[in-house]
Amino acid sequence: RSVCCKQPCCALAASTHSFCAVSDVRAACRRGSAVSQELLNEGFHRELLVQAELGGTGQWAEGCVVAARTHLPPGVYVDPYELASLQQHNVTKAVLIPDVVDVEAPEYSATDLTVLLYLQPDPRCWHCFRAALPVHGRYHRPAESSEDVLVALKRAEVLVCCCDERLSPECWQPAEVEAPCSGNKDHLCQWYSATHQPEYEELILRVPVGLTQHTFLVCVVTLLTTVLCSSLILAAVCRYGDFSLVTCLE
Repeated sequence: RSVCCKQPCCALAASTHSFCAVSDVRAACRRGSAVSQELLNEGFHRELLVQAELGGTGQWAEGCVVAARTHLPPGVYVDPYELASLQQHNVTKAVLIPDVVDVEAPEYSATDLTVLLYLQPDPRCWHCFRAALPVHGRYHRPAESSEDVLVALKRAEVLVCCCDERLSPECWQPAEVEAPCSGNKDHLCQWYSATHQPEYEELILRVPVGLTQHTFLVCVVTLLTTVLCSSLILAAVCRYGDFSLVTCLE
């Protein structure tokens, strides 16, 4: 009869079992965390669709909040007024960092923008989440040949906030995010990010730009349009305006 009760043998078996258990957990973390991004519509005004799947990333509870943190380059921005309207109607919920965005600034004078987009459960998949964020392309400098400029959007990062649940440390690590879990802006809680994020990938956005060879034509057409519109306004004022002294005094 073979007996394995000696101390070295038992220690080796326990160590092997522990190593296999940790390896299985880490493998499950790698397989379960998935996030994808897709751009909808065409032109300057698009929708960024973010989808996340958290099937095998450890413990999960219904009370947890799932969000996606994405970094937008200077060539893309989110309109804070449009976002406020969507949040008022419970369509899209997100936090902008910084919260002040110059929507009129061109690409070469704008700055990066970080967006924390709250994801909603996908009814087609119990461990899937998704949300759409309206994004807009900024005006770029005219190009010499190409009529499009490429703007690269980095992969989004999946974040989870569980105020009443403990997440597996093998799958989740604390993240530096100053944002509330719910609509209460005064109550901040600890966010966690997946330890095994998907491989790095970029989403390419094509933004239409003007051509430098059309500069003279654009300037001439703009000048003629301005002169024509100003002449029509002046003619209407002279024809229908009342320039009497009494009207001016009133």
